[in-house]
Amino acid sequence: MAPKKILLDCDPGLDDALALLLAHTDENLELVAVTTVGGNVALSSTTRNALQLREYLGFDSVPVAAGADAPLARPAENAAHVHGEEGLGSLTLPAAVLPPADLHAVDLIIDTLRASPGTVHLIATGPLTNIALALRREPAIAKWAASFVIMGGSFTRGNATPAAEFNIYADPEAAEIVFAAGWQVVMVGLDLTLQAMATPEIVRRMHLLGPLGTELVVPLSTFWTNPDGSEPHGQAVHDLCAVAYITRPDLFRSRPAAVEVETHGRFTVGMTVVDFESPEPNALVPVDLDVDGFWEHVLGAWETLSSRHPRA
Repeated sequence: MAPKKILLDCDPGLDDALALLLAHTDENLELVAVTTVGGNVALSSTTRNALQLREYLGFDSVPVAAGADAPLARPAENAAHVHGEEGLGSLTLPAAVLPPADLHAVDLIIDTLRASPGTVHLIATGPLTNIALALRREPAIAKWAASFVIMGGSFTRGNATPAAEFNIYADPEAAEIVFAAGWQVVMVGLDLTLQAMATPEIVRRMHLLGPLGTELVVPLSTFWTNPDGSEPHGQAVHDLCAVAYITRPDLFRSRPAAVEVETHGRFTVGMTVVDFESPEPNALVPVDLDVDGFWEHVLGAWETLSSRHPRA
């Protein structure tokens, strides 16, 4: 079976970087384009990080295009307190030599989906600004995408606020547009991703990947610690789950739901209101993860690159 083509819209970001690594190493995926958005850190940093990761990992022919640097209707938020000031924690990668694509991320998204309707799976692991702008310009992308998976939202509580997950909170107006676009949104939210933790045992297995593990994977997977100083169970690898879903949906137990985004609430702006009983669902919401199967899949893919990585 031919690999599934994916376009990854992201804001690297610790877990976005891990998602890029899986997108590159899963033999059942073909990464055809990367677009960046301001989110975890500023657009200049997310784009630089994506370009550096492209060359470090060796997918030089994949275009990387910069997109929106601010939300549609409100000031920009960031999560530098989680990801570090430059987005990749304590990691320092060699400077990129190759430039970004000479077009806006929105154009790359539209052009890529238009050129191969029904064959490219769209994944968004940052704020949904680029996707909303693309939908505004060309609503047909909702029909052209083979599927659409996001990391964002929750059906219980948030992490940016008690009610809202960061990617949705950062641009709720964009999220509202995206959920209303007439396609099925696979919402891989916090309730699912917090089951995917880089526990001490998982980190031990990451070290077995050799230099790829010790120089890249482990630093990205262990930078964040609980701010209250308590012993952490591990860092969640949120965005990895969205990429893993494309080839291994069997690892996820999912439920259809109607999802609406709160854009005006004093305490609830950015909240994803999830109705699992709605007769008119617009989303599929993974709720449970086969944790052991997930890590076997991810680490197995990374082992493939470790065996041929120039630094391994």
